[in-house]
Amino acid sequence: MDEGGPVSEWRDVPLRDLCHSVQYGVTASAAKDRNEGPRLLRITDIVPPRIDWESVPVCDLPETKIAKYQLHHGDIVVARSGSVGYAKLVDHPPRRAVFASYLVRFQVQEGIDSRYVGQVVQSTAYREFVIAHAGGAAQPNANAKTLGAFPVPIPTLPTQRRIAAALSAFDELIEINERRIELLEDLARSLYREWFVRFRFPGHEDATFVDSTREIPERWTVRRLDAIAAIVMGQSPKSEFYNEIGEGLPFHQGVADYGDLLPTHRKFCTLESRTADAMDVLCSVRAPVGRLNLADERLVIGRGLSGIRRVDHNQALLLEQLRSPLGEEDSLGSGTIFKAINKEQLGGLPIVEPTADIAHAFELKARPMLDERVQRTLQNRQLATTRDLLLPRLVTGRLDISHFDLDELLPSEAA
Repeated sequence: MDEGGPVSEWRDVPLRDLCHSVQYGVTASAAKDRNEGPRLLRITDIVPPRIDWESVPVCDLPETKIAKYQLHHGDIVVARSGSVGYAKLVDHPPRRAVFASYLVRFQVQEGIDSRYVGQVVQSTAYREFVIAHAGGAAQPNANAKTLGAFPVPIPTLPTQRRIAAALSAFDELIEINERRIELLEDLARSLYREWFVRFRFPGHEDATFVDSTREIPERWTVRRLDAIAAIVMGQSPKSEFYNEIGEGLPFHQGVADYGDLLPTHRKFCTLESRTADAMDVLCSVRAPVGRLNLADERLVIGRGLSGIRRVDHNQALLLEQLRSPLGEEDSLGSGTIFKAINKEQLGGLPIVEPTADIAHAFELKARPMLDERVQRTLQNRQLATTRDLLLPRLVTGRLDISHFDLDELLPSEAA
């Protein structure tokens, strides 16, 4: 071993004993009609791979409570209800940010590296420990005593720092990818709005506008979705064909495993009944209706999903075209709320369809952005998997950090 000492000299210390403060969050409500005030970090904000502070709402609190619940760099917050056991190491929060009542904050004492402890507490092993000790209910809850009981392996401080630095390198690259993915998504949406909402497409200066169901450029049309795209409605095979060991094709019944762009594959199916191909748009047809993802490979779809592909294969265009008529509240373009929609209702969605040359020109610009988003999303999954496999080996001393070659594990741009 390195200067951290042999593994036999490492100590297992309960998380709470490594902290100078363990504290429940503040009871407060998000101020939906305001943009000023302290940010209120909630459980839903710590479940994604990173905290998006721009989407964290503000709240109304007196200054005394803001001071008491103010988040600081290096704090660790853990969900005690709902998504119990999910944790985040807080990295340079906004100047005024507090944490909500269903979170517990752990503040690590001097002489212990908070980044190291944060990596351990953010791990799957910690979450599984909490769930196992949270009573086994369908909606488990855990108190601070349970959350703080997890035994954290503690080597010397220099070893803690080296382990934290190695694992943080994965997080930093994931963060870079996430920011690039968000930028590309914003660019694609802005381009679509410019061309298809404001109608400032190439050659718009000479365009003549006509009144169809709405005013659109001449030679453009408003068409049904099923006139421009093939729609496959899912059908669920019998459960005997399902497995979680990777046999057959990935299987998705609904939105449970949706990501920001691509679904995560947990279940597989050996019977290929209804399938979607790579780059097909996946649209949920049962509550919540209208949620979109993209198939990253051929997969089996159950009755809660449909797979959609434009006949001209302009999938980047299709993804943007579907965002408008499919709302975020289970409604279609009419505003009517649906618990489920059938093929006729989905196929009847009105789509503003440009001329073929404009559709092709948009795809030439937007498709590389979409392809890069897919590639970086898949890379992030691999980085997270590698990090999660390394973590238990590093924090138990099974992998000697002094011989750890990070360059061999990270993609070249991160080395």
